Amino acid sequence: MKLKITLLLTLLSLGAFAQSKSTGNIALGANMSANLTLNNATSTVTLSLTGPNDKWFSLQFGSFTGGMQAGTDVVYWNNTTLVDARHVGIGSAPSVDATNNWTFVSNNPTGATQRTIVFTRPFNTGDVNDYTFNYADANIDLAWAIANSATYAVTSYHGGGNRGVLVDTATTLSLDKFSLNNAQVYPNPSNGDFNIKSETIITKVNVYTQTGAFVKTVEVENNADNAAININGLSTGVYLIELVNDTEKSWKKIIVN
Repeated sequence: MKLKITLLLTLLSLGAFAQSKSTGNIALGANMSANLTLNNATSTVTLSLTGPNDKWFSLQFGSFTGGMQAGTDVVYWNNTTLVDARHVGIGSAPSVDATNNWTFVSNNPTGATQRTIVFTRPFNTGDVNDYTFNYADANIDLAWAIANSATYAVTSYHGGGNRGVLVDTATTLSLDKFSLNNAQVYPNPSNGDFNIKSETIITKVNVYTQTGAFVKTVEVENNADNAAININGLSTGVYLIELVNDTEKSWKKIIVN
């Protein structure tokens, strides 16, 4: 089962001219975590990745709906370096890029069984195989995997329980927690029944297909800040929902299965 968890980028600086933002430290299963920090002043991204000492572990990043999706950017640790690669599809080992655009920063043990590696690269490497980070984006999708046994051969199967996908979309970053941008949508994916939790009121929710076609509007009773939404009957797939109140709008991505 794929694990899909809301991931919101947060500002590292509260100044009006903040130069850096981060995902924060994201737990990926029991033995792995990741942190992506974007520096707008230098147009570089820094990846801090923690995983087991005795096996490979990998991170896929970009905009997608599933793990090992063909064409998506991925990196993995092989006990020597962070390998720069690209997925070619489920069931196949990633294709290693001709040029590794990640630069080593550090490699340190974190306890008896884990280590944390830190690498950095430009937002845009000029390589068609690399995902281009955009500082204006307020979200990023992640997928992860860890080898099923003690091995650094990435061709070995990771096992059904050693992987996951984290998906979320928002349109802007907000310094104010009382903003629709900080609303949480759960569970996601769902069968069409999901909840929205916000620190501010929601008047209605507009539902669109991924291509932007309008589907329906759901009015929120009493302009509540927490709402149970039912859109049962829609075909499985990815939808965009627009959260609306009298002063702002915000977009989220949901998956109906």
